[in-house]
Amino acid sequence: MAADCDPESEVFEITDFTTASEWERFVSRVEEVLNDWKLIGNSAGKLSPEKGEYTSGTWGEKSQDIHFADFKFYITHYFLKQECEKDDGKDKLEEDAFPLAMQDLLCMNNDFPPRAHCLVRWYGIREFVVIIPGTNCEAIISESKCNLLLSSISISLANTGCQVPMFVQIQQKWRRMYAGECQGPGARTDFEMVHLRKVPSQYNHLSGLLDIFKSKIGCILSPLPPVNIAIRFTYILQDWQQYSWPQQPPDFDTILGGEVGGVEFGKLPFGACEEPISELHLATTWPHLTEGIVVDNDVYSDLDPLQAPHWSVRVRTAENPQCLLGDFLTEFFKLCCRKESTEEILGRGLAEEEGKENSDISSALSKLTEPTATVPISKLSVSNMVHSARKHIQRHRQIDRESPLNTDILNSVLLYLFPDAAVEKSSENSRNKTAQSNACGKAEQNQNSDHNLFLQLKSAPCDSLTYRLALCVCLVNYNHGGLRAVAHLWQEFVLELRYRWENNYLIYGLAGGPPDLRCCLLHQKLQMLNCCIERKRARDEARKVLEGSNERECRVFGGCQNTRPVPESLTATITASTSTREVSPGKSWDSWSDSEDEFFECLSDQGEIEAPQTEGEKDDSKSKAEGRLHPYNDMTLLNSNEPLYVPVTQEPAPMTEDLLEEQSEVLAKLGTSAEGTHLRARMQSACLLSDMESFKAANPGCVLEDFVRWYSPRDYVEENVVDERGNTVVKGDLSARMKIPGNMWGEAWETARVIPARRQRRLFDDTKEAEKVLHYLAVQKPADVTRHLLPCILHAAILKLKEEESVEDIPSVKKNIQQATCQASKLLQPPNHDYKKLEDFINQLMAMETVITQVRSLKSKFAICEGEKREDTEELEQFVSTLLEEPEAVVIGAGQGPAGSIIHGLFVNAQRAALLAPLEEDLGRDRKLTGGSNKVPDFPSPAGREIVLRTCVPRPAPYSKALPQRLFCVLMREEFRLAGAFSSDTSFF
Repeated sequence: MAADCDPESEVFEITDFTTASEWERFVSRVEEVLNDWKLIGNSAGKLSPEKGEYTSGTWGEKSQDIHFADFKFYITHYFLKQECEKDDGKDKLEEDAFPLAMQDLLCMNNDFPPRAHCLVRWYGIREFVVIIPGTNCEAIISESKCNLLLSSISISLANTGCQVPMFVQIQQKWRRMYAGECQGPGARTDFEMVHLRKVPSQYNHLSGLLDIFKSKIGCILSPLPPVNIAIRFTYILQDWQQYSWPQQPPDFDTILGGEVGGVEFGKLPFGACEEPISELHLATTWPHLTEGIVVDNDVYSDLDPLQAPHWSVRVRTAENPQCLLGDFLTEFFKLCCRKESTEEILGRGLAEEEGKENSDISSALSKLTEPTATVPISKLSVSNMVHSARKHIQRHRQIDRESPLNTDILNSVLLYLFPDAAVEKSSENSRNKTAQSNACGKAEQNQNSDHNLFLQLKSAPCDSLTYRLALCVCLVNYNHGGLRAVAHLWQEFVLELRYRWENNYLIYGLAGGPPDLRCCLLHQKLQMLNCCIERKRARDEARKVLEGSNERECRVFGGCQNTRPVPESLTATITASTSTREVSPGKSWDSWSDSEDEFFECLSDQGEIEAPQTEGEKDDSKSKAEGRLHPYNDMTLLNSNEPLYVPVTQEPAPMTEDLLEEQSEVLAKLGTSAEGTHLRARMQSACLLSDMESFKAANPGCVLEDFVRWYSPRDYVEENVVDERGNTVVKGDLSARMKIPGNMWGEAWETARVIPARRQRRLFDDTKEAEKVLHYLAVQKPADVTRHLLPCILHAAILKLKEEESVEDIPSVKKNIQQATCQASKLLQPPNHDYKKLEDFINQLMAMETVITQVRSLKSKFAICEGEKREDTEELEQFVSTLLEEPEAVVIGAGQGPAGSIIHGLFVNAQRAALLAPLEEDLGRDRKLTGGSNKVPDFPSPAGREIVLRTCVPRPAPYSKALPQRLFCVLMREEFRLAGAFSSDTSFF
């Protein structure tokens, strides 16, 4: 008993009835969001939206997550971005004004906006809030849950004073069912909706819909205020069969015939293989009608589309139509991911059989000690050369009748790549042999706008061999055998290059000179091979001249011969002249080559090499001078009064970018030690040493200061000095860096011998470099080749798009091409290409091609022909341009305008084709014979009917304020929707 009376043992259970429920927390959270978004208070004061502003204006939205217990919702605020303008004198009036949403219910400026939220189209409002279930949450189907949500938003609106309408999504999401509410001072608008699968027969016309609207508002006034009506009927045209196919039919008589969109070599195909426009939607609108003016019931209708005052059209494009340029690029790009070698693709049999036609490296080297041609070069005309090349091409084509690439096509490709092998072109080539190698440069200069495009893309000049090869590989891959055909073409291409190297035939379509490092690597390799051929031809021509002389000894540039010395004028043509040069003590290694592995071509015993001159030999130095070009700026040697002559020097060895990278790696691996630094300096000074030897041969008795005065004038410092007699004289001396102990220039000068350029060891071994290039090309896989050619084919694709766009004149495509060019210039820079981004870039090019084909298709349907002059052509072109750039294009003049007449004709022809009616030319004859009339309707049944009913009546009692009422009706084949906004006066209720 004592324990029972202990106060510490008593337990009190306290129930807190102020704890908020989950529903209350949800309502509170909604109110917090409305306050955060500043949607509380009066929303009136904004100007009425202008006509078409819902379409052309900018819409904004803000979204947050809210929860009802564990159920997730998204709450989103949609609004049209407008400037809020208020008049200070009307502030008091606006306090009792209708909310903005109620005003929008009666506005007629933006009926049927083509691009807007469905609630904007149905209710015409410019600002609203929507609450929808979360992504993985089930739909709100239960009636009790729907009512709970509606109660929640009603409380939130009342507590915050928010006048922005708020909606909740109910039922399944695909039905787009919304219920909502808008509250204002003494007024409330309820948003209700009906959605059915089929249209009830009694409501399948305007009269039945008016009955629904009147019964819903329940107005007992007599007479009833007039109902404003806006009607839009939409007709769909899908039949384009009466128009020609987008592509020309294949020509089976040509060598490239049998393929859709087949083009000749050197061109990329363009255009769609199917109709790019799938549907045309014609919307006929009656924007301002009143009840009693128009009749539309189950018996009769006044709504004739030809009589509609407003027409607008939009087109529905086909999804991913097949376009030729895009297909070519896609298939070409797929080759970059293949891994098979040429031997694996073609098999050993074909590779070995073709290998018999090609001499190996050992046989190529053995030919260097023998005459390279049985016919003297002076007697070998260009005509004979190209004829021999043509025979060589034809001989290789008979290797295998079952080769992957058809013989005729292969011959055509090679003759396109090497047109100088055609007999009929020999006379043209003989008139201007230089034009063969410079054709690509001149063709590029003729295109002012695209002159530097290949530099931006690191491609190759237009009409160059590399550019044309890319086009041929792309065409062969798509139309003539795919990967195996590409491998076969590449093998033949490399064989042709080796044949030209061995027979001293210049490669057509390559600019002369060293490789252009601004172009792709493959183009650089071909230029390097051509440079080797040029050097080899120059050496052989010099040899032929020397063979006719009677002197005992002559040393040719890169070799020696028992004949008299080469005249200085001829030597100057063989070795390029060198003007003032300026290098640092560590000259760039661009011209360095591995001298120990060079190949020496000797026509006889090499003989003695002149040693450096001594002081005792200076007296007769003038008679021993060799390899002079011309005096240099009236200068004289420092130790004598003899003029300083510019020597004939060797050209620096040309290099491609991959060789430059290899050289850089080799020099970097030498390290920073004293020995490594010294070795690196010697390797970089090969050209400097050669120039010093040439300078000594041209200027006997010279000193290092003389050489520096010509080669690097900035390293010879001159200053005015007063001598013992008081006279001012000019005294010069080497710069400080030239006096550094162990300076490479001083060491090179001491070791340099007196040897003219024509008797020096070659800095550039064209034989070795040519074999390296040919080996590099021979081991390339087809995937490697396509990767090399990818910049060229994208270059060609951009040029093709520019060409086609210039015909159609589409501003949006022109802008996209400019942006694509800038993007490609970044994507195509070596060393590593991002193939995912390149694939996206190709898709962009395909999209531009699709737009151009769509414009072309529309122009053909609207009878816009190139060169045709019509009064309405400009108007039609503007209409077609608007069709693809805007959501809807307004038809000027509706059905009576030029575009409207054409659209009417399109529907008439489609109706006759669908109903098997007589053609237009047969109608007149049939009417005369039968006396009847054409009963085929001009338009099909409308695919969709939209009707907006508006009025302003007092609800719910006759003495209530007159408030806006609106009903939006959608009648389609498989949908019937009523979206109503009904306002009520809440002052006395």
